[in-house]
Amino acid sequence: MSLGCPKNLVDSEAMLGSLAGEGFELVSDHDEADAVIVNTCGFIEASKEESLEVINEAIERKEKGDLKRVIVAGCLVQRHRAKLLDWAPGIDAMIGVFDRDHIADAVLGPGPRKVGETREGSGPQAPYWIAANALVAARDRNLKTVGLTVKGDDGKGLGYYEDDSKRFRLTPRHWAYLRMSEGCNQNCAFCTIPSIRGKMRSKPPEVLVREARELLAEGCFELSLIGEDTTSYGRDIGYDGEGEGLAGVLRSLNDAGANSGGAWLRLMYAYPTRFTDEIIDAIAELDNVVKYVDMPLQHMSDRMLSAMKRNVTRKQQEELLYKLRERIPGLAIRTTFITGFPGETQEDHAGLLEFIEEFQFDMMGVFKFSSEDNTPAAAMDEDEGMHVPNEVKVEREAELMLAQQEIAFENAAYLAEQGAEFDVLIDAPGSEDKGASCAGEDAGGVRRAGTVSDGAGASSGGAWVISGGRCYHQAPEIDSVTYVQARERLSPGELVRCTIVDADGYDLIARPSAELEKRTSLTILH
Repeated sequence: MSLGCPKNLVDSEAMLGSLAGEGFELVSDHDEADAVIVNTCGFIEASKEESLEVINEAIERKEKGDLKRVIVAGCLVQRHRAKLLDWAPGIDAMIGVFDRDHIADAVLGPGPRKVGETREGSGPQAPYWIAANALVAARDRNLKTVGLTVKGDDGKGLGYYEDDSKRFRLTPRHWAYLRMSEGCNQNCAFCTIPSIRGKMRSKPPEVLVREARELLAEGCFELSLIGEDTTSYGRDIGYDGEGEGLAGVLRSLNDAGANSGGAWLRLMYAYPTRFTDEIIDAIAELDNVVKYVDMPLQHMSDRMLSAMKRNVTRKQQEELLYKLRERIPGLAIRTTFITGFPGETQEDHAGLLEFIEEFQFDMMGVFKFSSEDNTPAAAMDEDEGMHVPNEVKVEREAELMLAQQEIAFENAAYLAEQGAEFDVLIDAPGSEDKGASCAGEDAGGVRRAGTVSDGAGASSGGAWVISGGRCYHQAPEIDSVTYVQARERLSPGELVRCTIVDADGYDLIARPSAELEKRTSLTILH
């Protein structure tokens, strides 16, 4: 069970790939499993509670005899290793974020080290593998560490990275996450990532390109580039000279995509302070780099940005945003904000709301501030004069999201009104709808409906096949979707040129453009 962010999902895929390579049989039905691995998230309190709930459910199944072992991995283990066995004493083994290569040992438990192996005299194994940091993990693996650091910005980075090749992927065949780095050097006041994942550790560019080629060769068309801070890529390992860094590796990845017949390379988790002109030029120029940027900004108030230790001002963020839109035509910008950070005033909130309405982000999310132990923000939140009550957080979150909803709905309706054309990447297989309206189901079985016209304003009848997909400005899992109403069944991974004919709230409704082309028959004169 994989919980939390895309980086955690990559860890889960890597552990499953390792187990498959060791001869374990992987099953999708928990009722058929002998062992369950829960890869946890411990980023905020809500994530911790969700992880513990899943862990305890697995332990209950083990106590009933339905399971033999419960293994817990990931961020919750790394962050709360001293407390976890008290919270969930039925755990059989724990794996930290730097030790996922011990997953087979954790699943097997004491005794044999490989599936089917018998070994006399093998003593009991430690119930956990939790290296304190990447440097310790590297030393444990007999890697040379003399003179190297994990401080991130000195160009003498450790060079120790988790190999994400040979994964057992949990995403669909046609898209995947490509992890560029681990850890973060930013030290934002609210964030626990540096204390869990450590300082930034970039993968060498040649390794990153090799993994991309492997994924493309497996049938991937879209690669979402992820890390805690993708715009700082390469600085820790000295790959930050002219033509290097994120811009350099984007060009190499673009070549890999071109050589595989085309790809969508999507930049996620960008950080505003190191978004250079070279990076902007690369995104603008490279055909296989999607004109989309995910860049969490967190706030637009200088007071809040300073309190959050973001090392950036409102003016700098504002100038960057407008520069991106000016220099990259058609760029879609996604961001996230935090509301209710300690000390946030109504004036701070109103300023953020005003900017959202003015700039009109393509996609946006809002998180209520969560006080996390051992962070500067947690100490601030203990001050009664700075604490923002939860009811105020809820109210502000709703106000921000309602403003964004209005923007998103208007933008979607405008695209339909204009009959905009996009390439749509099909994600979900089609389901037949014999009515004249467009109705489909998302992955959760929720019905969505909206009138679909034939492009000339008249509704079309007959049997339709409704498929779920995405345009370039829609990232997987987090953004809106595009429903394609077609005469023929479309396959996941297929790229179809479509015309937007309607909107359903955040989502778009489209028809294959080829089906909308008018065909005129001429009378033959004798």
